[in-house]
Amino acid sequence: MSRRVLVAGGGLRAAAAASSALAEGDTVTVVAPDLVATLEDLVHRGLVSWRRGELSLDDVLAADVVLRVPADGADRRPRPGTPAGAVGDVVLVGAGPGDPDLMTVGGLRTLAEADVVVTDRLVPLAALDAVRPDAQVVDVAKIPGGRSTGQDAIDALLVEHALAGRRVVRLKGGDPFVFGRGGEEAIACARAGVPVRVLPGVTSSVSGPALAGIPVTHRGLTQGFTVVSGHVPPDHPDSTVDWKALASTGTTIVVLMGVRTLGAIAEALVSGGLDPDTPAAVVADAGLPSQRRVDGTVATIARVAADAGIGAPAVTVVGRVVEALPLEPAPVA
Repeated sequence: MSRRVLVAGGGLRAAAAASSALAEGDTVTVVAPDLVATLEDLVHRGLVSWRRGELSLDDVLAADVVLRVPADGADRRPRPGTPAGAVGDVVLVGAGPGDPDLMTVGGLRTLAEADVVVTDRLVPLAALDAVRPDAQVVDVAKIPGGRSTGQDAIDALLVEHALAGRRVVRLKGGDPFVFGRGGEEAIACARAGVPVRVLPGVTSSVSGPALAGIPVTHRGLTQGFTVVSGHVPPDHPDSTVDWKALASTGTTIVVLMGVRTLGAIAEALVSGGLDPDTPAAVVADAGLPSQRRVDGTVATIARVAADAGIGAPAVTVVGRVVEALPLEPAPVA
């Protein structure tokens, strides 16, 4: 039976508490004067309700469960025992596609060791439970069409904290080096003399389809898969993908960040020679309780996704593998 859960707080730790309650099937209301971008995104997507202001007695009486969440912290001290002037380090941690069970053991252990966690909106928020209460959690979410933290500001934040002697974890959805701009962050740290290392994550390009019952390769159907960004449409000056060549590879095509441009991408693939009846699917919110999958062909998938109200984040798969397995989507813990 669904409970009415009230979360008092507007920070990332509050977002983590809300995410955990949603995973249990609860109805969640957040009460806070302001929200960080990641929690604002949950509200915008209709997953969480928000009442602006302070917690009141009426709020408490109307709820089945009240969660008072600690603030995200502003402790800027170095780790105990750190020599004066010592430089800390930065660890780029891939958080996987959204399900906390798909984070690596090393990633969770590093979170528990962090003095500062700088995190995206697409990470499994429940993983923040591993962060020490005295650690600082910083939201640098990039919300499509909404609030966004520039990459230069993120780079500067990582360097600033590390030069102050802190262990900094940059928590990123999926894998840091698969359209995650982790390479840029690594370069910024190296140029500033900050030690940096990478803990790879489970990329959504493979796990998103798999969670929805789609293998990106399957014997007898395809001998490979190609992952491309759909951030800009094929006719955009910044597009470097040879869509005509891609249409003739005979591999599974996986498109990340391509919800808005899906129609133009499908047209380019068909124009490049891909059979318009090639099966296609879009998997949205992979690894989350709100995960959805819609199916069509490369000629119809943009319309099917739009009619279903599919929004980002989503992964598009084009190829015969879409119909390869009689599997139900994987359950989300």
